[in-house]
Amino acid sequence: MPSVFEEKNISKAIMRVGFPAMLGQLTTLIYNIADTFFVSLTKEPATIAAVILCAPILLIIMSIACIFGMGGSSVIARLLGEEKQKQAGDTMNFCVYAMAIAGIITLVLGLIFLQPLAKISGADADNIAYTCDYLKWIFAGAPFIMLANGFVHLFRSAGLIKESTIGLVLGNAVNMVFDYIFIAILGWATAGAALATSLGFVCATAYYILCMIREERRGNQLVPLSPGRFSPNAAMVRNVIGIGIPGALITVLMSVSNIVLNNYISLYGSDAVASYGIAYKLDMIPILLSVGLSQGVSPLVGYCYGGSDRKRMAAIVKYTVFYGILMGTAFTAVFVLFGEPLASIFLQDNVLIEQTGYFLKILCLSAPMLGVINMMTAYFQALGKALKSLTITLLRNAVLFIPGVILLNYFWKLDGVIATQPVVETVLAAVCILMYIRDS
Repeated sequence: MPSVFEEKNISKAIMRVGFPAMLGQLTTLIYNIADTFFVSLTKEPATIAAVILCAPILLIIMSIACIFGMGGSSVIARLLGEEKQKQAGDTMNFCVYAMAIAGIITLVLGLIFLQPLAKISGADADNIAYTCDYLKWIFAGAPFIMLANGFVHLFRSAGLIKESTIGLVLGNAVNMVFDYIFIAILGWATAGAALATSLGFVCATAYYILCMIREERRGNQLVPLSPGRFSPNAAMVRNVIGIGIPGALITVLMSVSNIVLNNYISLYGSDAVASYGIAYKLDMIPILLSVGLSQGVSPLVGYCYGGSDRKRMAAIVKYTVFYGILMGTAFTAVFVLFGEPLASIFLQDNVLIEQTGYFLKILCLSAPMLGVINMMTAYFQALGKALKSLTITLLRNAVLFIPGVILLNYFWKLDGVIATQPVVETVLAAVCILMYIRDS
């Protein structure tokens, strides 16, 4: 049994599982920022806007991986807590092959409906060509994007935390190297950014598969890759998908809400989209670190739940929420004080820099709430309580967010649209606390 799941010191256990996941998310963030930085070297707002507009589509592709990655991770962690290693390994095997098949289907459908998807994303006459260039190469890499993202969650649940993080870091590092080559040297703009992204996921997938082959040869029954172990049954599929679909809907609905948001911001021009995009990229630092912390801790919570150690599980959740709030508060202070200097890294125009800094100061107000929201979402997923996890997701990205964008835009125009995120997440954090108290 992986010793990390049996660590008695709560803070140490959280750091052992949470820090590698946060490191992995940090490298993802760095690659996202590098992507935007290299594209910004074109000094063309339309190219920056295209990358921003395509982000929800990329998130949707990743969300399909979450059906089997996050769903499988939750099931595997609880099975290990119940000491059912054979069933855990069979679940891992099913999830890997399911992700590969889903990736191929996405590749075909994405290339067929490329133009309509670009228009739905909010592309206009100024940036639709750049948007299509980006999406073409993203869909070409869809199978590898899904496998790499799914492996991250599956490896963590099997105790392969170091390997999970190395694969994530490797993929993002390769991505950044190709970003420089394709954009700064060859001048391929958005097409180069997307191709670099796909190649990064190809390398990460190759690494994860090699790790599985190595572990299987060592006799580790938790990570079988052989087709002979592919033996899904109705209960396995139902358990994985039952947790995975709500997990995937988190990303899908986030993408839908971002598409709605982008369409409203685009009413104010490409400059507004570019400013918001840069501000949001910077605001992704506390968002992704919070996601990494909660996702890293999730298998530990599931293991405690499977082993009926409720006291330890409650302590892990409370400590993780505290650390998340503390981290979010620190980032809020930094962004409020240094918003414009950070924006100037990506922009040259003084008006855009000032606008981006202003947007960032508004967006970052929600950072402390992330420690509550993301941990509660991960908590209910880890316990297999899909309906409660889905409730948080629906409130965050549909019930509260989309009407909030429409209403605040009506009263305060662009300022109102930008303010939707902190307003919604403040309300949602209070709801999450009440849900947890009632569940305890």
